[in-house]
Amino acid sequence: MNLSLRANEKIYINGAILKFDRKVSLELLNDATFLLESHVIQADETTTPLRQLYFTIQAMLIEPKNSGLIKLMFERMLMTTAQMFEDATVLAGLQHIDLLVTEDRFFEALKHLRCLYPTEAAILASSGQAPASKLDAVVPTKAIAAPILTSQVA
Repeated sequence: MNLSLRANEKIYINGAILKFDRKVSLELLNDATFLLESHVIQADETTTPLRQLYFTIQAMLIEPKNSGLIKLMFERMLMTTAQMFEDATVLAGLQHIDLLVTEDRFFEALKHLRCLYPTEAAILASSGQAPASKLDAVVPTKAIAAPILTSQVA
């Protein structure tokens, strides 16, 4: 797999955070767990139910030692989130994401979850509610973020 990074862009590869001072192309010659800086979200960016799920999946990818505990948290959050939506696209997407996470295909799950953001935004906008108001009552963002990551990626 070939990756192109801009100057000063960070990438997470197998537990290490790498930063290059100039534009660079990388070729990964074997299976590696990686996440581009542009795909990493911080705890304060988990402002919607789907972004909170994303953060949890991201944590499984970044913190494989804690993935069992994080996966349990993800399953609870997924059930809560699925109950919040009636939209068939979102529900089908969540079902597919659950399958990907079950198969430890976290990178693909993140990719599919990002594709649901526009639908979620439209739903939240049409309901006239603040982005995370429903989920915050059930699972506060700080309760999700605090125990998951022991290090910042970005």
